[in-house]
Amino acid sequence: MDDAIEVSKQIREVGEVFASQRADDYLFVRRDLERLAREAFINKGGKPINKFPHYMTLGSCEWLATWYKNPGNLTIDWNDFSQELVSFTYGDLFPTMRYQDEKPYRKQVYTKKEIGEVIKEFGMPQEWNKNGDKGPERYIEVQIWDEEVIKKFCKLD
Repeated sequence: MDDAIEVSKQIREVGEVFASQRADDYLFVRRDLERLAREAFINKGGKPINKFPHYMTLGSCEWLATWYKNPGNLTIDWNDFSQELVSFTYGDLFPTMRYQDEKPYRKQVYTKKEIGEVIKEFGMPQEWNKNGDKGPERYIEVQIWDEEVIKKFCKLD
């Protein structure tokens, strides 16, 4: 956590990317939300290996590319993910778990089986909310609770 706090501080000081706008307590809040998401996923039959997830989106999101100086995409086939090791939130974990409105997908973590029904009902946020003017949902976030699948596609330090 000390290393993460230092990197976050450096990102804020440089101020060139979206993450530079995050509050000082961002990492502490995120860790708490990740703990809640992990517990919810376990309650639905998930078997996370990692204490904290790796993040991806379900489908690409043009808006996310604006967060980075040199953005890129990594596509991993849906079938490469075991249902016990991947969860979803309809929107980024942060606003999904904290935003106060009555939308039924708030404060929810979905399994691989469940997210399809959510998409059928609400669509893909990348399509209906490209500009972010309809709420904080900009994409469906994927929480990957094991890095073995990701290691096949990229080097992790």
